[in-house]
Amino acid sequence: MSLADEKYLALTTFKRDGTPVTTPVWAAPIEDGKIGFWTSSGSGKAKRLAHTSKVVVQPSDARGRVKAGTSPTEATAVLVTGPELEGIRTKIRAKYGVMCSITKFLNKVGGIIKRKRIPYGDRGVVITPN
Repeated sequence: MSLADEKYLALTTFKRDGTPVTTPVWAAPIEDGKIGFWTSSGSGKAKRLAHTSKVVVQPSDARGRVKAGTSPTEATAVLVTGPELEGIRTKIRAKYGVMCSITKFLNKVGGIIKRKRIPYGDRGVVITPN
């Protein structure tokens, strides 16, 4: 099974000082062996990807704990918008279905409770394994 076929991926991005930060993400296959997911422009992932495209991905569970017997894959990742983002949205919705609506609702409720609303899925991320 390829990385894009996994339900969750542990995505490791890097801070400016090189400190790794791992986050679980949904992902779907897009063209040419690339993997796509969406995130918020206000998320830590997006902020870290704005200064370095180096990432590491590995199959994981919903909490980001890597699956036993799998190995990390170095990759590059870029933030996208427009038609590329729409293509990723289509693929993610096809793969995860109603969970997309549920997580969008929970994001909205969380933003109201925390009084800090951040956009939901307004950036796409395209991962190209090395």
